[in-house]
Amino acid sequence: MNAIDISAIKFDENGLVPCVVQDYYSKEVLMLAYMNEESLRLTMEKGLMTFYSRSRKELWTKGATSGNLQHVVELRIDCDGDAIVAEVEKDGPACHTGNESCFYRELFVGDGKKPFSTEGLYELIKGRKTSPKEGSYTTYLFDRGIDKILKKVGEECTEVIIEGKAGNKQGAIYELADLYYHSLVMMVEMDILPKEVFAELASRHVLDTKIKQGG
Repeated sequence: MNAIDISAIKFDENGLVPCVVQDYYSKEVLMLAYMNEESLRLTMEKGLMTFYSRSRKELWTKGATSGNLQHVVELRIDCDGDAIVAEVEKDGPACHTGNESCFYRELFVGDGKKPFSTEGLYELIKGRKTSPKEGSYTTYLFDRGIDKILKKVGEECTEVIIEGKAGNKQGAIYELADLYYHSLVMMVEMDILPKEVFAELASRHVLDTKIKQGG
């Protein structure tokens, strides 16, 4: 792991700096905690997110008790050096409530687009399987089984190719969305998690980077 220059960090009057923890694969914000110089050094040495508790006045490693450890992928500091963003691979939920993120309570949603995430859509699709809903197209697909689901994935692949060959950008976007959705249905049916696909893509990115660097 490449170390960062701790001297570039501006700790506050209590010797602390806020750290925003983010899922490496989904980019979802998981939690906010504080670090002092010692916890930051331990985080980099052990590769596990370690913080300083302002209430208990002691160091703590995330997941040491629950088992929901957070493995460090990357640490970044902002332009002023007074905040840290940590990207992690997590072994379980970040929140003590059992939620994947501590930021699960909506405070305000504007009139614009509703927040979207692959995980959110995946869970919605999964819900149509575990709790079938009458009239739901997704439930219909699960009722028909894997052969029907795979047939739809194949059909959408063909539609993407047709729009791509025609140079129809908007049509390709529409068909790619259909392919994306049906692929998620297939993933739910096969019990494949989004993070498993993201992990495969990440491993290919690392390999590609090494090849480009001559490693």
